[in-house]
Amino acid sequence: MSENDNLEISRRRLLGSVGAVGAAGLVIGAAGGVGVSAAVSGDDDASGTGAGGAPALASVGSTEVMFHGKHQAGITTPLQSRGHLVAFDLAPGAGRKEAVALLRRWSAAAKTLMSGKAPAGDTGVALDAGPSSLTVTFGFGRTFFDRTGLITRRPMALDPLPAFSSDALDARRSEGDLWVQIGADDALVAFHALRAIQKDAGDAARVRWQMNGFNRSAGATAKPMTARNLMGQVDGTRNPKPTEPDFDRRIFVPAGTTGAAEWMAGGSYAVVRRIRMLLDDWEQLPSGQQEQVIGRRKSDGAPLTGGTETTALDLNKFGPDGKLVIPDNAHARISAPEQNGGAAMLRRPFSFHDGIAPDGTPDAGLLFVCWQADPLRGFVPVQRKLDRGDALSAFIRHEASGLFAVPGGPAEGEYVGQRLLES
Repeated sequence: MSENDNLEISRRRLLGSVGAVGAAGLVIGAAGGVGVSAAVSGDDDASGTGAGGAPALASVGSTEVMFHGKHQAGITTPLQSRGHLVAFDLAPGAGRKEAVALLRRWSAAAKTLMSGKAPAGDTGVALDAGPSSLTVTFGFGRTFFDRTGLITRRPMALDPLPAFSSDALDARRSEGDLWVQIGADDALVAFHALRAIQKDAGDAARVRWQMNGFNRSAGATAKPMTARNLMGQVDGTRNPKPTEPDFDRRIFVPAGTTGAAEWMAGGSYAVVRRIRMLLDDWEQLPSGQQEQVIGRRKSDGAPLTGGTETTALDLNKFGPDGKLVIPDNAHARISAPEQNGGAAMLRRPFSFHDGIAPDGTPDAGLLFVCWQADPLRGFVPVQRKLDRGDALSAFIRHEASGLFAVPGGPAEGEYVGQRLLES
């Protein structure tokens, strides 16, 4: 028996100790919403070992997300504690043939890794862990269609985003032919997937940029709650939820789509922005002034007009001083769907911290990722309005940007993007 066989059997033995609930622990929910855990096997004894003497996985490690499905994983999957975003450009001379082979390799690797298995030639980085809610999500940038001779299949929704006055974009860290989002509830599992994807790119594609992110770990709070960003604000309160009747219409390209975007049925468009937070400036503001900038209480995310986090904003409420309780330039007011013709997007970000700059300021902020059926009706109108007068703009800097078409999930036997590349 080979060393690789031993690695895979060892990791699968760990998964086998989880029990039926843990092995099939797929739970899909609103991004930033309630996290879930899978139960460990009832065969465990008091010593903490499972059947056959193998240690039982904790519930966080045992949760598995399915690779195949109507939509790709990593869109409505609950926020994971670790994430990597990476963009690739096809290598010079590589075209549609090489892209097909690459997406086949990547899809096979993603399916294996998301199930908790170790692929051939594995390094053993994640040997002791289960799937840990690993998701690997693939998208295509505008230039991918030029490189593969598929310009006639490029959706209009991939037209370049407009320029915004607050942008300070680094072209070297923006856009790309291909985009991969990796998320997991364990840092080693996430890195393991990133390394596998990079290696499987082979000679077909080269890394254009890569960013690392994180969120609070599952179970770190007394009860499940919406995540906070590095400014300490509850972030994601107004996210549309899969239980809402118009969720699919807002977030996913509908079935029956015709024309150039036909292959995108069941897919979504991801806008990716690296937003640096000017934390030194922000932290000089008293908490009350921070709340005025956002329009919500810092303690619990509730609107300044009262209630709980999920209470609707009362945008017409005035205080005893005759001023609007939620200021007219507050971030929550300007970004509210009712202020933007109902425009909505599913925000699913990661925080980042890439060290301390030479001037002593933290290079930290938000890897903003939002999902929508059409960015011209989701991200663009909201960002245009924020660009014109959001009080938060003084404390953030948009440093990188990308727009990617993320096709629907592959059916059994398919690879991601097959309906585009083999049409």
